[in-house]
Amino acid sequence: MTPRAARRQVAALLVAVAAALSLPATASAHGIAQRADLPVPEWLFAWAAAFVLLVSFVALAILWPRPVLEQARERLLLRVPGVLGVLAGAFGVFAFAAVVYAGFAGTQTATANLAPTVIFVLFWVGIPFLTMFVGDVFAAVSPWRAVGRAAGWLATRVGRAQLPEPLAYPARVGRWPAALGILLFAWVELVYVNRDQPSVLATMAVAYAVVMLVGQSLYGVEAWTRNADAFGVAFGLFARLAPLHWRERHLYLRPVLVGAPRMPTGPGAVAVVCVMIGTTTFDGFSQGAVWLDPNGLAARLTSVFHGLGLGPEAAPQGAYTVGLVVVVLIVAGLYRLGIAGMRTVGRDHTTNDLARRFAHSLIPIALAYVVAHYFSLLAYQGQAIAYLASDPLGNGSNLLGTASATIDYGIVGGTGIWYVQVAALVAGHVAGLTLAHDRALSIWRDPRIATRSQYWMLLVMVTFTCLGLWLLSAASR
Repeated sequence: MTPRAARRQVAALLVAVAAALSLPATASAHGIAQRADLPVPEWLFAWAAAFVLLVSFVALAILWPRPVLEQARERLLLRVPGVLGVLAGAFGVFAFAAVVYAGFAGTQTATANLAPTVIFVLFWVGIPFLTMFVGDVFAAVSPWRAVGRAAGWLATRVGRAQLPEPLAYPARVGRWPAALGILLFAWVELVYVNRDQPSVLATMAVAYAVVMLVGQSLYGVEAWTRNADAFGVAFGLFARLAPLHWRERHLYLRPVLVGAPRMPTGPGAVAVVCVMIGTTTFDGFSQGAVWLDPNGLAARLTSVFHGLGLGPEAAPQGAYTVGLVVVVLIVAGLYRLGIAGMRTVGRDHTTNDLARRFAHSLIPIALAYVVAHYFSLLAYQGQAIAYLASDPLGNGSNLLGTASATIDYGIVGGTGIWYVQVAALVAGHVAGLTLAHDRALSIWRDPRIATRSQYWMLLVMVTFTCLGLWLLSAASR
């Protein structure tokens, strides 16, 4: 690339960044959850966030001349007794059984039954928050994994004949089942009209567990959960950012982010991270004015489905389903666009190859979106577990003596939530830039070429940052 072409590329990048920055400024006119006490205007947060990304990009280009993360090593901290794994698995099975029983036997009022809060708050949101600090806790407590491993252990000791070898997991399928599973769970959470009915959730939980157990029996516990278990794959990706790594009854300490470059890059790997980002993005978008206004996209799409003959429940579900899928495709398209631009720097790699090799740089963004979007939900609704655990069926019992507990909405204010959200978005995208820069240095040995390739990734990161801030602003009107 000639110097003139490089200057043109940088100029185009800066114009695109400036255009992207206009999004939060426009949304800020709506206000953010009446946060009139913010010390600085909301648009300034967006500019500051973009500035941090630009400074981080320059610092990486100057101070990070060779790959580091892909060569970093772990340090053994301690050996974990096998009984701890057994106890963790037993706890997971007990918790799963308790949630399912509460869903079937308890009151069908969502706020008074244990199941909805555990599934949508403690499980789907709480585990990622815990995982980013202590590693892959779900692998230890996964109920279907625990049952599968226990069944295999018993069969080898009780059975008289040797068990047949599991089928080889089809490599061409890869992690596509996990991507589809994440999308289906998001559909239940964001689209399905009966998502708050405890018995429906319990039925779905049992059905999912059965599918997992059948898959494990055919292809082996580890191969199936590593590729086809939507929750195991999603939480496992977040665990790759953590400083602690649990492996084969050993606990290792490592620098943060080091596990991400070792993410499997087979079929479906890109789809998983794009679905994770896209579903959370739609959750925020579907709470904003563009979607919810009387003449917004939801109303227009619902009208279209009404015209096709769908009923009063099916039509809105059709509209939200279209919105969910389209937003996921947009996120995938933005990433693909950045990868296509990156390929113009060095044409010795295909677009598909680069997309897979840089997919791990999206993991911190997926986690950042979870933290930014669901922090307040976990902080507030997570407290409900105190009284729900004491009265899991909603029948007036007080098993733990905490049935009279209430939610303290003063535990964190609106300004504090906003700071956490912005910090999560900025930190996540800086981490993504770091991972992408380190991978570029390992692909293009010349630091100058590697840095030029990351102009495009910087654009992707700034776009995702501005999108995240705009969604938080719009969703909090």
